[in-house]
Amino acid sequence: MQATTKTAADILAAKIQARTARVGIVGLGYVGLPLAVEFAQAGFTVTGIDIQEDKVARLNTGESYVQDVPSDALRPLVEAGKFHATTDFSLVAELDTINIAVPTPLRKTKDPDMSFIVSACGEIAKYFSPGKLVILESTTYPGTTDELVLPMLERPGWKAGEQFFLCFSPERVDPGNPKYQTANIPKVVGGITPACTRMGALFYSQALQQVVPVSSTRVAEMVKLLENTFRMINIGLANEIALMCDRMGLNVWEVIDAAATKPFGFMPFYPGPGLGGHCIPIDPFYLSWKTKQAGFEARFIELAGQINGQMPHFVVDKIQNALNDCSKPMKGSHVHVLGVAYKRDIDDVRESPALDIILLLERRGARVTYSDPFVPKIRLDSRELAAEDPLAMAAQADCVVLVTDHSGVDYPGIVRNARLIVDTRNALKNYPSEKVVRL
Repeated sequence: MQATTKTAADILAAKIQARTARVGIVGLGYVGLPLAVEFAQAGFTVTGIDIQEDKVARLNTGESYVQDVPSDALRPLVEAGKFHATTDFSLVAELDTINIAVPTPLRKTKDPDMSFIVSACGEIAKYFSPGKLVILESTTYPGTTDELVLPMLERPGWKAGEQFFLCFSPERVDPGNPKYQTANIPKVVGGITPACTRMGALFYSQALQQVVPVSSTRVAEMVKLLENTFRMINIGLANEIALMCDRMGLNVWEVIDAAATKPFGFMPFYPGPGLGGHCIPIDPFYLSWKTKQAGFEARFIELAGQINGQMPHFVVDKIQNALNDCSKPMKGSHVHVLGVAYKRDIDDVRESPALDIILLLERRGARVTYSDPFVPKIRLDSRELAAEDPLAMAAQADCVVLVTDHSGVDYPGIVRNARLIVDTRNALKNYPSEKVVRL
């Protein structure tokens, strides 16, 4: 009786199920490092690859720089040999699976910067061989995986779904979220072929609680953009309602809270000082850029982007008007910014509206200080600012502007000490005071 020849799919699937597959993660930031830890904790041996030598050195001592990965969780994995970081891409030759989680920023012209993906794939291609699974996780436009990544990995006689496997799976990390983290956020995955999708789903199911297979890489890429475009447009609507309520003398927070009592047909979104972070201000413009190539104008996205982009200017106008009502000019006034991270209880200032607000205040002549329990220093242009004591600054400042509503801040003390507060997050709704001006 003739033995059945095992295919590349059979061999790789067996390794994944036995958890002997050697896992590689390219890009060890807020997406890649938590993913690496989950697979290492599931019993896989994981190699993390990053081009920043200082990050690699810290990780190999068991020190984490990602807020959602405690060093106490990382260190035992390093000591047990389950996780190792390196800058050496030649180790790709030894890996069975490779997840790519590198940055995908926008250029100033609002078109996607694919340079990090291209660079990572170029290095991977040097050491690539049949039998491997590659999954792109970097947020990007529909078509990236099959138009850009696939041609870089293909060789004569190598076919996706047969000799190797290629998928896209959108990252859905929500930094600082205590309830939903990498392990329990449903994982969408779509492959170049059905066989690729099956392999990607099998891989993720070893370490993550729920996997959601979809029919193609393009569907998976579009899923991520829909999720963040949905949030961006609805936040834009909430911000526009806030601008309307301001003109009509209405409390937008009361309006939204009352509307949210409807048990169907309404989902509350809240206004704020502007959009920040790694996804919501950026991802919808990937979709806008791609649809323009197809001759379609994404008008909702463009309009919401304009409204959200104007919110820091609206906040600064609000501060200036509040100072005027106290017979103080903006020029020469001390304004203290409370919170500079882009959202509550994290240390990330990427695209944070607080940075725009500080610069706009300075351009109008204000003297600006800031405090943030998670961000000890920030860089503005070529300058560096250090965080100050919030209660002391509240007592000294002509106006406190609450930009990020971190928990654990002594809000009653801020209200007691401050002369004037502009609250852009409704964080002080339980501390009524004539000193407080709301967005």
